[in-house]
Amino acid sequence: MSKEQLKRIGQPIKNSICVDAACSGNPGTMEYQGVEVSTGEVIFKKGPYQQANNNVGEFLALVHALALAKKNGDKRPVYSDSATAISWIQNKQHKSNLKQTEENRQIFTMIDRAVIWLNNHTFENKLLKWETKAWGEIPADFGRK
Repeated sequence: MSKEQLKRIGQPIKNSICVDAACSGNPGTMEYQGVEVSTGEVIFKKGPYQQANNNVGEFLALVHALALAKKNGDKRPVYSDSATAISWIQNKQHKSNLKQTEENRQIFTMIDRAVIWLNNHTFENKLLKWETKAWGEIPADFGRK
């Protein structure tokens, strides 16, 4: 990345929340978490869930962060390194090709609840893309790459 690109991107907002998901396999065992960017403190951590995928985890993590922020009156921006998950939030629906099975029924219940929440609530938090190439791994990363 050039110096000009780095300058244009700038630095992440420290007073913010970030989310990430990790999945072993596709589908596989998935978990997700939310972290305070400034301190690295884990705000929430969920999973593991079976027969899920990373995009679903990123989506659920974003909705979880937004719902928690709404409940607590927290208007800080929320970062994700997943452009896919951010677009699903903006469109208030998921576009996953994940197939429902008996083993992942809980995940589909969570997805349905997340979509309902998005369609019945507003939020003031900005959704921002974490610029991994400029800033390194998102602080919510599980470190399994």
